[in-house]
Amino acid sequence: MEELITVEDTYYIMVGSSLAEKQNRVLKHGETFAVFDRQGSIRPFRIGDQGLYHGGTRFLSHLKLRIADKKPLFLSSMVKEDNDLLVVDSANPDFESGGRAIKGDTIHIFQSCFIWRNCCYLRFRFENFSLETIGFPISLEYFADFSDIFEVRGKQRPARGRILTPAVGDRQVDLGYQGLDGIGRTTAIRFDPRPDTISGEQSEYQLRLEPHGHQEFFVTIACETAGEPGVCIGYDEAFDSLGRAYRDMQDDFGHLESSHPQFNSWLSRSSVDLFMMITDTPQGMYPYAGIPWFSTVFGRDGIITALQMLWVYPRVAAGVLRFLAANQARDLMPERDAEPGKILHETRRGEMANLGEIPFGLYYGSVDSTPLFILLAGRYYTRTGDVELIKSIWHNLEAALEWIDNYGDRDGDGFVEYAPKGTASLSQQGWKDSDDSVSHSDGTLASHPIALCEVQGYVYAAKTEMAGLARLLGKLKLADRLLSDAEKLKDAFHAAFWQPDLGTYALALDGSKRPCRVRSSNAGQCLFTGIVSEAHAPSVVASLMGGRMFSGWGVRTLAEGEARYNPMSYHNGSVWPHDNALIALGMSLHGYRAEVNKILEALFTASQFVDLHRLPELYCGFIQRPGEGPTLYPVACNPQSWASASVYMLLQSCLGLSLDAALGQVRLENPVLPSFLEELRIRDLRLGAGSVDIIFRRHGQDITVEIPRRTGRIEVIETIGPGVTA
Repeated sequence: MEELITVEDTYYIMVGSSLAEKQNRVLKHGETFAVFDRQGSIRPFRIGDQGLYHGGTRFLSHLKLRIADKKPLFLSSMVKEDNDLLVVDSANPDFESGGRAIKGDTIHIFQSCFIWRNCCYLRFRFENFSLETIGFPISLEYFADFSDIFEVRGKQRPARGRILTPAVGDRQVDLGYQGLDGIGRTTAIRFDPRPDTISGEQSEYQLRLEPHGHQEFFVTIACETAGEPGVCIGYDEAFDSLGRAYRDMQDDFGHLESSHPQFNSWLSRSSVDLFMMITDTPQGMYPYAGIPWFSTVFGRDGIITALQMLWVYPRVAAGVLRFLAANQARDLMPERDAEPGKILHETRRGEMANLGEIPFGLYYGSVDSTPLFILLAGRYYTRTGDVELIKSIWHNLEAALEWIDNYGDRDGDGFVEYAPKGTASLSQQGWKDSDDSVSHSDGTLASHPIALCEVQGYVYAAKTEMAGLARLLGKLKLADRLLSDAEKLKDAFHAAFWQPDLGTYALALDGSKRPCRVRSSNAGQCLFTGIVSEAHAPSVVASLMGGRMFSGWGVRTLAEGEARYNPMSYHNGSVWPHDNALIALGMSLHGYRAEVNKILEALFTASQFVDLHRLPELYCGFIQRPGEGPTLYPVACNPQSWASASVYMLLQSCLGLSLDAALGQVRLENPVLPSFLEELRIRDLRLGAGSVDIIFRRHGQDITVEIPRRTGRIEVIETIGPGVTA
């Protein structure tokens, strides 16, 4: 019997099978996503994540094709390069037809599938490669359990709604569910042409194929809720619409290409995964966090993904800022950890969220989303010069600043800390939000309220960015006060968090202001915020790149040898791509290009060992072993937006790249390329009304920079250090 174990706390995921075993195929568009096995079927076993999901509910939990009442022989499958279409090739097994034995591999079965809006479209094509006419039945089995995504994750419920008797027509089946939240949900399955037999569990066609003849049928599966009907159109029309939508989305995305084919595969996979994860909202684009568990808005994840993509695709940041501003907390709601001015942690739409069985309908339990919101706004303006957006959310930025000073700093000591307020709140509210992620050197958990080191860095960066925006809008007194506050915070931070004997910053201060004296990646994230002094940066970098922290696959979340170190844990020794990208950006800003290259090479090498070159949310922190890939974490989201976007921030860090729209400048400070790249080309990098192409070439230790094309008023400024030539 398969063992189920709980990973981390109540809101984390039950382990049913490992990521390495699954090789699932994932599709997504908008609020709808699907997780298939590699044969294009949906067959979750116990705690299994396969299914067709919409709005936090699994609308299809079983889908299986059979030929002559047997399972097809799997040949191959892939999600096409643009991430829009799943294709599966199969063949028939041995079976009998009319008293004749039909050999396997006689009939080719081609299946394709995509998602457009809230409908899943399937096409099945059968082709006879024998010299004889063959008659045989094919059937499609289906079932919908209408599980909430948190049930799929393993959370038990005291009661469920009612699964309705299927409504069966001559070419359609409606599988229904009446939720305890009063919402009816329907999985509407439509067939073209009409099946020979149809029921609430399966439909069947009797096929008769001439020699080299073929026949096909289409299935649409609509996810419908009360007030949100599924509107499915024709297969070809829907696929054309999907393609146009992706092309429109990619229109002003800067194009990157290198001299290394496998690196190009990583770049390509990252971009198409991001475009799949980006969802249109009334406020603009928003990158949903990850599939399957986090396919929804997360404030922190969206902000960091937007920061990682900012130089190459700032449209995402605009959508994130508008959405989070529109959903900023306005009232005190302890059960949601909401306070005026606070920025959203996550939002959910499923039955359990509607009923309050989980607190995440609109949930504000993150200590860092609010300062990161301000930080993103400041850097977005620098990148785009979009003063109108800043003006439109200025009151939200002021409210966020007030939250930092009035609610974030709970005891007036100048540091922002957190403590859960609701009975179902997250215990830990930084980015490492599993229950055991903040501890002292002896392994005891830190008491609340907790002040994380990187959060103080976020606040420092937020106040410096807000000062620049205030000055832009003529609010000079506010700008001066914010800069003064930031410098006071920096001084207090060094006094309270710096641990000379560890050579790095404490992970956190606990409720008694005792430092958590453990080496963690949190200190590395402080580097990109500006709060780390030049005097202390070398020691922090050395700590991060030493053998206890750097596994060969990246910087671990917690150093080997710490009491709670576990390379298989979620946050206490694992490696997260986005964490490494933020650390690399900080190292770059302090001039540590060789270390940045080492991190980039580690993540690139990891991408070569994982399915589809798709970096997962995280992987285990075991040391790199020759000829082996990273050890995969069993329930990591894959794809995960901030993991996909990490490559862009890593490249930005290598190139010392920054853009300033107000000055019309693209700046390159001592750019370098890793040893596996001889050339990198950036095409159509847009700034204001202009665009520029840049080519970087490595000649041994030297880098040349070439500008083959430039339009508009763009100045490319190169700060040339040793080994770099213009």
